[in-house]
Amino acid sequence: MEMALTIKRKKEAMLLYILLPLSLTAYGQKASLKTNLLYGATTTVNGAFEIGISSKSSIELSGGWNPWKFADNKQLRHYLVQPEFRWWFCETFNGSFMGVHLLGGEYNAGEIKLPMGIFKSLKDYRYEGYYYGGGASVGHQWILNKRWSVESILGVGYIRTHIDKYPFGKCGKKLSTDDKNYFGPTKTGVSLTYYLW
Repeated sequence: MEMALTIKRKKEAMLLYILLPLSLTAYGQKASLKTNLLYGATTTVNGAFEIGISSKSSIELSGGWNPWKFADNKQLRHYLVQPEFRWWFCETFNGSFMGVHLLGGEYNAGEIKLPMGIFKSLKDYRYEGYYYGGGASVGHQWILNKRWSVESILGVGYIRTHIDKYPFGKCGKKLSTDDKNYFGPTKTGVSLTYYLW
């Protein structure tokens, strides 16, 4: 009986030692949910969760998913996962920040004419593949009130993509397979942010 009580007390003490530091570091943290309005304009369902890990740093996990197929087999189907570490100049969730991010996902896109002549061959061919990469970003957050803010961000970096090219239409034999490197914008957005606590 005494041995069972001793083991129980040791377990309780160990649990206290684990939870006490966690509760002290959790005090004062903020967390937020957000959606990128620019990304949403492409009919992509998207969201992000960000949590402060110190008075000047935070971690964000964002993602997007576009499952839609439009008339005439037009599609910009894809998913994206993008974690980011941020360092804030003033304080977490207030003012300007710098970040580093990773990204990865898959796509199936074609028969779409994008603005400003971007990826012109998308209107004549369909492309399938996957991508991964990373980059650096800068941004700013404007606090609207206790629960809401607006954030803008621009990131540049590198993406490696595997591409399978198909002819226009629903079916067709694969025309080519290629791997390409891309340097340029890797993250852009104007996001509406809601603070959880």
